[in-house]
Amino acid sequence: MTAALLDALLGLLTVDHFAFLMLGVCLGLVIGVLPGLGGIAGLSLLLPFLYGMDQTSALAMLIGLVAIIPTSDTFTSVLMGIPGSSASQATVLDGFPLAKQGEAARALSAAFFASLIGGLFGALVLTLFVLIARPLILAFGSAELFMLTLFGLSMVGVLSGANLAKGIAAASLGLAIGMVGAAPATGEYRMEFGSLYLMDGLPLVIVALGIFALPEIVDLLRGGASIAERAALGSGWFKGIADTWRHKWLSLRCAGLGAIVGAIPGLGGGVVDWIAYGHVVQTTKDRGNFGKGDIRGVIAPESANNAKEGGALLPTLLFGIPGSGSMAIFLAGMILLGLQPGPAMADRNLDVTYTIIWSLALSNVLGTGLCIALAPGIAHLTTLRYALIAPFMFMVISFASFQATRSFNDMVTLLVVGVLGTLMRRFGWSRPAFLIGFVLAPLAERYLYQAVQFAGWSFLTRPIVLIILALTVASLWAGLRRRPAGAAVNTEGVGGAATRMLPQILFSIAIAGLFAFTFIEGLGVSFLAQIFPVAVGVVGGGATLLVLVQQMRGPKEAGTANFDTEASVSDFGPWPYLAWFAALIGLTGLIGFFAALVIFFVTFLRVVARSSWVQTAVLTAAAALFILTLAKALNLVFPGGLLQDTYDLPWPFR
Repeated sequence: MTAALLDALLGLLTVDHFAFLMLGVCLGLVIGVLPGLGGIAGLSLLLPFLYGMDQTSALAMLIGLVAIIPTSDTFTSVLMGIPGSSASQATVLDGFPLAKQGEAARALSAAFFASLIGGLFGALVLTLFVLIARPLILAFGSAELFMLTLFGLSMVGVLSGANLAKGIAAASLGLAIGMVGAAPATGEYRMEFGSLYLMDGLPLVIVALGIFALPEIVDLLRGGASIAERAALGSGWFKGIADTWRHKWLSLRCAGLGAIVGAIPGLGGGVVDWIAYGHVVQTTKDRGNFGKGDIRGVIAPESANNAKEGGALLPTLLFGIPGSGSMAIFLAGMILLGLQPGPAMADRNLDVTYTIIWSLALSNVLGTGLCIALAPGIAHLTTLRYALIAPFMFMVISFASFQATRSFNDMVTLLVVGVLGTLMRRFGWSRPAFLIGFVLAPLAERYLYQAVQFAGWSFLTRPIVLIILALTVASLWAGLRRRPAGAAVNTEGVGGAATRMLPQILFSIAIAGLFAFTFIEGLGVSFLAQIFPVAVGVVGGGATLLVLVQQMRGPKEAGTANFDTEASVSDFGPWPYLAWFAALIGLTGLIGFFAALVIFFVTFLRVVARSSWVQTAVLTAAAALFILTLAKALNLVFPGGLLQDTYDLPWPFR
């Protein structure tokens, strides 16, 4: 134990570790400031660049990014009234009104200081848990990990939204797509359509970017405006810090709530801020100012969402079960680096565990200082029109996706998954539930196979297994008792409920068909390889049929979807902007990525952003310089096309 602590401390204090930690913090700050990305997309962008890095440096970057995003996404929540990520939704309720009252500086400083308290508290919880609970952790075998995986899936399905059926169907859809390729138990191929590319399954990087980043970028493009209306922050930096100190017990209570919620597999940031906000409203006597600019409405959720990261690392590190969507990507990063999350992280890899914990605490300190120092400049950056930022985001996600397997199919898959993510977003299907289902699919199947192989089906009688099973049943029962709470839907001038529900019904029918295909594919393999696809086909198909029944009854039963609120908009939805991205990919297939990128930038900036020729030339040159520097420095490969197959072109066109 002492040796592990000493090794972790020495590793933390090295110049290289500190430098990469700071790099991760800076990247996280940029990701957090730009709405439409968040922790899941940010970590997904970072994953392809971890190949070849040593464990300590790569983990430092990952932790730096994870720690700072719940802090830096406050900029968009306060300055724009747009949640920077799912964990900063509640901050908008009081942060944005404070900014409109000229107290943006007060709101930001209170949020940053509360985030610092929450982040440090989360690291403390993680430290104490590892010290106290080592015997419990080491008692977990394949059987217990399998049941914990099921528990995580049940929590995702139940708590991913107001509609239980949609939550379970979304998680099941992730499981189904996560089973594409070879079965962990037997090596038999399922749902690969005879494609060599699909035999290894879909890369997590591509799925995460397609499900989260691409739909958000497209949605923000539809607004056609600048990120924020004004750059002025006003005064009150020290007042915000004083506010947080005056309400320090509120910060600690909400940090505790955040750590607990984060530790429950599958909950993540989508609910922790609302739980904290509800807590502060319920425990306060003078509630009249909430939603109008009450500083406590900023402190509570910001304390909770940073502590949530420390809590979410508990199941991720010690059990291999992602505590949130971003932790699912972090788990994949650990595996890429040769680290196997699980009980071994509390034993032979204890030094790595403490390095991660203390890096989390240090990142919060560095990130808070950096956010305060850069706030005035960031406020000015947010006045840029998003149409000027979007082509850079398209460039980064397409280039990052290609590094997954360095096949052009990576980019095509990104577009296909992006369309699925856009439809899920529009029709109110939980994307975090989908992603966690996708990540847990191979893990759950592998743990089940190992448990059956070592102990037979008698593993279901083990004490810890029975306890987790009881918790899983209880969570499902609690969800079943809740009615699908459909929010009010604007039905004026949109052609009636039947017209509005038709696209959602067609989407649900397509998903039901996918579950039927999963079931049929499962029947064609051996018993161990068919357990999961058959079960997912039945559960997911049943949940989707229930969703269809709700949709047939009308919008109130089906629940609110983004499509409902878009129905009165006279544009063509997100599809024209997805078509632009498809054009970039198609052009890449013809003439290669770099040449396609230059043409795409010039055309997009002139047509969509309506930039002048001078501005277009400057931004295109900046994009080209950035991507060339990145590729050269990290020895990354540009996607090629038919032109490269025909002619031997010089770099960077080859």
